[in-house]
Amino acid sequence: MLLIGLISACDSRVYVRDGVTDGSRFALPAYAEVSDDPVVQSWVAYSLSKSICQLEMGGDNPARNTSFDCELSARESLVDRWLDYGDPGLDERAADANYLDAVADAEAAGFLKEYVWAYLKHPSWTAPPDLDLAAFDTWRNALPGFETHRAQTRIVGSWGYPPGDD
Repeated sequence: MLLIGLISACDSRVYVRDGVTDGSRFALPAYAEVSDDPVVQSWVAYSLSKSICQLEMGGDNPARNTSFDCELSARESLVDRWLDYGDPGLDERAADANYLDAVADAEAAGFLKEYVWAYLKHPSWTAPPDLDLAAFDTWRNALPGFETHRAQTRIVGSWGYPPGDD
């Protein structure tokens, strides 16, 4: 929760487009603030990490920023938070847990950079020089279900205004 407090201290110039701010603090939906669901909290970590990176990039509207490094660091935060929970045994959320496990497997195998590039690349990104896509393809093709794997992104939270400041 300390990270949320630090982000909420940002001034109203955080996201400005055409002279209008898109918010002065990062707000989580009420369910995410009180949820102890490992999936939700893992995506909160992703969302905060990505948003901080976008802010550091600057510009008129940081929410629209994209970079390979931001996506990679956000996915690292996602995996780190997920792994903090160990095996939470989420039968009712099996699809979400399976996805997070798959990304954690890619990181454990040393292929998170390649995963981000292969599944999430944006046309504006430049490929990092140390990608080993051939080794990644060999690794992922040996895994059951990776031929139908689709990347997921769940943004939990958004920039907005504190109550009464809009």
